[in-house]
Amino acid sequence: MALLEGKKVTKAFGALKAVDEVDFEIPEGEILGLIGPNGAGKTTLVNLVTGTYPVSGGEVFFKGKPITGLKPARVSRLGIARTFQIVQPFPGMSVRENVVVGALFGKNGEARSTGEAFREADRWIDFVRLQEYRNASVDQINISFRKRMDLAKALAMNPEVLMLDEVMAGLNTKDIEEMIALVKRINQELKISLMVIEHVMKAVMSLCHRVTVLHHGAKIAEGSPQEVVKDPRVIEAYLGERYAKARKGPAT
Repeated sequence: MALLEGKKVTKAFGALKAVDEVDFEIPEGEILGLIGPNGAGKTTLVNLVTGTYPVSGGEVFFKGKPITGLKPARVSRLGIARTFQIVQPFPGMSVRENVVVGALFGKNGEARSTGEAFREADRWIDFVRLQEYRNASVDQINISFRKRMDLAKALAMNPEVLMLDEVMAGLNTKDIEEMIALVKRINQELKISLMVIEHVMKAVMSLCHRVTVLHHGAKIAEGSPQEVVKDPRVIEAYLGERYAKARKGPAT
């Protein structure tokens, strides 16, 4: 049984189907990559799973039970957390205070005292290696540190499934390498299953066990990273011939 599963998940905005009858599943322990061109419906799918948008059709299941139509707060209490493509910190608050919010409003958060929430926040701040900026204002840290803070906040929610929305975007090469290592630790050490939306193909190839490809809201391919990057439909819709040739290496 899949830990998280969607069946014919659909979202229509008027006549436009942003997500068009998409099936997906994330077994326990898996990292599922979600790729496709801008506007393909990737973030919309995450919004449907987490309850930010109501679905127009289809169903979402967590541990075999339907969660379709649940509000975001309820979904997070069940054990599903996410990061955001554009980090949305609470302005005027410290890094530590931002992460505490995750500890209070995620799974088992209602049972925590304020002191316990701060200790939980410190644990995840240390995990993402932001301890030097624990008490810094979020207005004073750069995009790389904001991404790590957003990740720590999501981890403080005690998720079983974590959905990462372009967590590598805007990072330099060194930061990307460090983020890849961090995501691997989350999966391997913490035993958290992940859905990873990403345009950085190096990250997709090194992290993901399987990859789902969306185009115009519909699923056009699914398989191992090695299979997907060779698929003619994916090359045409997303990767381009230049990427395909680079993967093959120089002509001999």
